[in-house]
Amino acid sequence: MVPGELVRAVEAALFAATEPMTPQAIGAHLGGADVREALAEIAAHYEGRGIELVERGGRWHFQTAGDLAHLLRPEREDQRKLSRAATECLAIIAYHEPVSRAEIEAIRGVQTARGTLDVLMEAGWVRVAGRREVPGRPVIFATTPDFLAHFGLESRRDLPGIEDLRAAGLLDPVDDAFAALVDGDLTAAKDHATEAVEDAE
Repeated sequence: MVPGELVRAVEAALFAATEPMTPQAIGAHLGGADVREALAEIAAHYEGRGIELVERGGRWHFQTAGDLAHLLRPEREDQRKLSRAATECLAIIAYHEPVSRAEIEAIRGVQTARGTLDVLMEAGWVRVAGRREVPGRPVIFATTPDFLAHFGLESRRDLPGIEDLRAAGLLDPVDDAFAALVDGDLTAAKDHATEAVEDAE
């Protein structure tokens, strides 16, 4: 396939896709072609236009330009408001993934209701990422590409730092203490979680 035809084929595949696609998946649809240069060319072509081609978590998709999104929203939106507990759990998972329920509880200092994690998984933002190789082999959780796409992040490296959150006025004194944990080392929390599992056996 000649370069110009490949670009057109990749563009068509992305427009027809029902969900974001990896370069490997796009290439598989096109006879195993290497589509990385075509993706870069398409992204450059749509830069500054009403729609744009973006990469989120290694997956590519078209989306409305950020500064125009408000024009396409309905007058009334049925938004899902996360509880404080769910927001805290999501933040801990995003900054420290993969983490187990016991590790989340060690950071929050309270037990996490089963429904809290269920809400995050139903939203498509959190997934089960396997099991920790410690006694009891607890389930561990991580974020999903949908989480990155929803919050407009290319990767977890784009998550705001504590100073960014503080500068935006999003942290109160209680949140500051929690935020320090987000920036800190999970080693102690993991040790406590492991000890708790061992004591239970």
